[in-house]
Order: sequence, then C-alpha cells, then structure tokens
Amino acid sequence: MTKHGFTLFVFFSAVASTTCRDEQDFCESKVCNEREFKQNHFYTNEKTYGEIPLTLSHRLLGKIYIMSVNVLFYTLTVTDSLCVYFTDALPLDELDGPVSRPVRGCVFSGSRPTPLKEPLTLAAASQDVLRNILDLNESVIQNEEFVLCVSGGKLFPGSIPLAHRYGGHQFGYWAGQLGDGRAHFLGEYTNRKGERWELQLKGSGKTPYSRSGDGRAVIRSSVREFLCSEAMHFLGVPTSRALSLVVSEEPVWRDLFYNGNVIKERGAVVLRLARSWFRIGSLEILTRTGELDVLRTLLDFIIEEYFKSIAMNDPDKYVVFFSRVVNETAHLIAHWMSVGFAHGVCNTDNFSLLSITIDYGPFGFMESYDPNFVPNTSDDEGRYSIGAQANVGLFNLQKLLEALKPLSFYFLIVLIWNETGDSCIISFLMEDTGADFTMTFRQLSEVTMSQLQTGSIPPSMWALSDLLSHEYFRDWVQLYLKRLSRMESDSDAARQHRMQGVNPRYVLRNWMAESAIRKAEKNDFSEVALLQKTLTEPFVEQEEAERAGYSSKPPSWAQQLRVSCSS
Repeated sequence: MTKHGFTLFVFFSAVASTTCRDEQDFCESKVCNEREFKQNHFYTNEKTYGEIPLTLSHRLLGKIYIMSVNVLFYTLTVTDSLCVYFTDALPLDELDGPVSRPVRGCVFSGSRPTPLKEPLTLAAASQDVLRNILDLNESVIQNEEFVLCVSGGKLFPGSIPLAHRYGGHQFGYWAGQLGDGRAHFLGEYTNRKGERWELQLKGSGKTPYSRSGDGRAVIRSSVREFLCSEAMHFLGVPTSRALSLVVSEEPVWRDLFYNGNVIKERGAVVLRLARSWFRIGSLEILTRTGELDVLRTLLDFIIEEYFKSIAMNDPDKYVVFFSRVVNETAHLIAHWMSVGFAHGVCNTDNFSLLSITIDYGPFGFMESYDPNFVPNTSDDEGRYSIGAQANVGLFNLQKLLEALKPLSFYFLIVLIWNETGDSCIISFLMEDTGADFTMTFRQLSEVTMSQLQTGSIPPSMWALSDLLSHEYFRDWVQLYLKRLSRMESDSDAARQHRMQGVNPRYVLRNWMAESAIRKAEKNDFSEVALLQKTLTEPFVEQEEAERAGYSSKPPSWAQQLRVSCSS
C-alpha cells in the first residue's frame, strides 16, 4: 500500500537480525558483503538479555534509513523522511480519529487501533510467515509483547496506523464509500530477500469507514481467514497471508444470518500481509466523486510501486497497466476454479489490483460437483456461484475500465473460455453423480490405469466409486486412456506423481473449519493447529489428517452448514 515506514518491534530473548534490500551496497557486515546469507546471520540460538546494538543502513524508496537491531528488542527504526515521502505521495484525510463520516480528497485516513480487552490468547501463528517473510525467530511468539503488537494493543514504534478509503460495486450495484471499516494498515516491511510486505490488522476497531459497524471481527470469521489465506498459499494460489490469530474474551454481538437472532460471540484480530491492499474500489471511489487529480496521483503511485516493468514515461502506461490487471485477474480466477474455490463475495472492493486473493469471508471449497455452488447464504440470487466467477471477474474489470475512462483511453476486454471435450465429459459425469470435486481428481491421480480399465476401483476411493456408477463412466475412461496414450514414454507411475503434485488431497472444507471454530470458541485451538499443519502440505498424504477424516466423505452434518457475510 503506502510507503510510510514502521518499526517492526517485538520483545523477545533470541536475536532476530534484519535484512538489506541490496545487501552488498548497504550492509556493512562482512557476511552480507560476501553475499553469504547463513542462518546465524539472522538468528542466534543463544538466549541473551543484554543490549548489543547493531546498526545497519537500509535503502527504501531511493532514500537512506537507519535500522537498529539489539538482543532484547527487534527494532526497525525509520527516519521521519519516509513519512514525509508518503504524505507527499498520497493525500491524507485532514481529519483524524475513528468517527464515521463521508471522506473526500484523500486515499487514507489516520486511525489508531482499539485494543482488544484482555486476557488475550495467541491462538495460532504462521511459522512460514515468521521465518520466510518477517525474518523472525519462532521463539518470538512466546512473549506477551508480541501478542499485544499483533492484536492492536501496542503499536510498532514508527508505525502510522491508517485506514484506506475505497468504494465498490456490491452484488452488482454501486455501494458508495466503503473503506477499511475494521482494518488498520500498520506499515511495510522489507525482508532479507528484498520483498516488501504490507502489514494490516483486521478486527482492530473502528475507523472513519466503519459506518454502523463496531470495527470488530469474531473468532468464527477470523479462524476461517487465518486458515484459508495460508491454505491458499500452499495450494499455489496468489493470496494475502496471515501471520497470527489473537482471540479475546471481549463480547461482540452478531446477527449471523440477518434474521434478527443476535448472539454474543468473542472478538479476535488477524494480522495479515499482502504485497498491496489496493483494490478496484480504490480507484472507483475517486472517479465516482470526480477527484481526478487524486485518481491520477494514486494510479501513478500504484504503477510506479507495484508494476515496475511499466515505464512511467510510457504514454500508454495506463493501457499497459489495465491489460496486466485483466490478464492476471483471469489467471487468478483460473487458479480458484482449479481447486474448487468459491470466493463468495466477488465485489469490486474485494478484487485486488495485484490479482491476489484478499478478504476471506463466506468462501467455500466445492464438495459435490455443482457449477451453481454458492457458499454464501447471503447471496440469494447466486450471483457469486463458483461457475459464475469468470463472468463476475469480467464485470469487475469493466468497472475498473470505467474508473480509468477519465484518463482518456479505451480498451476492449476479451476473455476466452477454453474447454476441451474431455473436461466437458468429466464435468458432466461429476455433476450427474454429485462426485466430490477435490477427491475425484485426487483419486484419479492415485488410481492405476489397470484399475481404471477393469473398473476395479477400491472402496477407499470413494469419490471415484461415485463416478463409477454413471452409465457413461467406461466411455469416459476409454477417452481418457486414449488421451494418455499420446504421452509417449510416460509411465503410469510418472503420471500419478505428476497429477498428485497438482491435485490436492486436503482443502479447507467448511465442515473442517467449523469443527476447528467450535473448539476454538471453547479455547481449544488444537484443531486450528492440526488444520494449519495439514494445509501447509495439501498434496502430501498425512497420517494425522487421515485419522481426522480430512480426505474422507464429509460428515452428514456438514450438509446443514451455512456461512454468511456476518463476521
């Protein structure tokens, strides 16, 4: 998002060192200069408590900033000039504070998180995000200061918390000003690989964009967002990430299905990360309100910061930008479809300009094959069914085009849906039999060709067994075997290995998430941990996951589950 800096400040006993964006030019360490990034350059196994400052220089946005690291505190201290750069680049709201109001003439509003009421519990943390994105030692999660920092109870030193202003089309209609109603952007971290990640709290209190909301998120929705953002990453789908999930005893009231039945739930906060949180609605709001100078400023900023391959002096830079977003959005939706993922609320305010999956709400992974599968019970008309996502993507891109029209260019969007005869046949069989989407393709990658030829499908392959009952199954098998015969010198084992690498055995089914949520609401986070562990290796059969039934037929009670936009 924006380029103001913050201090990544975490109180812990083991040293976690920082990184240099260009380590040879800016790091004075001999190890860095020799470009030998050994593990102990970032971590130490020795627990110490004395202060041993290590000062590095760091280049960000073409300027020099000072960072210091010591044993007791992990600090990334940034000079004030970075904040000056940000405020010069993108206009800030002249007013400050969380009072809900119409906002004009800016991209962000200053807004501080509201701490959750204690006691707080760190229910989950992503080891992959800690190690590979934030360069932190896993021991950091054991300290109370960490819990405060990732839940909004304490600001990272140097952080300037902000709420983003945007609008959006919701269920096909312009909804006006929306914005971060319960999220706070904390700042950006550049890790040792030179990657820049923007940190944001969700469920951290009111902002000027909260409207009538309370600025909170509940355990139910926060568990789902934490688990799914990480699960999607390990499935290979472009996505935001989640560092941590903190739960509290703070009461939060929700009407789960908007039927007047308000219940008391508990508040939670997720610290999530993305390369950028800008979305189509970020630009739409500015066009709709006629703020064309701000529109051009923001669009230039986005291109310069996130689309580096586009030359800023290219007279067609906006066309190239739009073309890139169209292409990457198409790829993103193809990723979704390949794993049976339905986002649930594909509004323009939930569609990233960087074409990553953001804002996990009433999503669902399709179980029985059904192109009309709708995970969101709030979607009465089925606008965002899994089979409609490509068309919805086209609609959203058209709205992006409308937002860019004042910058004077025209563009024709053409999305081509390419479906071979084989896929038509298999989808026809799956829809007729209600075969499970994920496990049909997974078991197809595990079955042998001889088993397919003879129809001797083991009972354990329950999804393929459902497919076997179709009268045209053997006809499809013959077509499938004929297609495979074109792959010369390809053994059955090689086919199985290749297919198992792209067809997951485990996805975050709603019943699995619900089981974890019910336990988490009783302060039992064991299943959150098991799911987190399982979903980091979705293509690998795992003993614990098998015992939990994660690749078995969904339980009968799963059919009664409903999820909504209430969160």
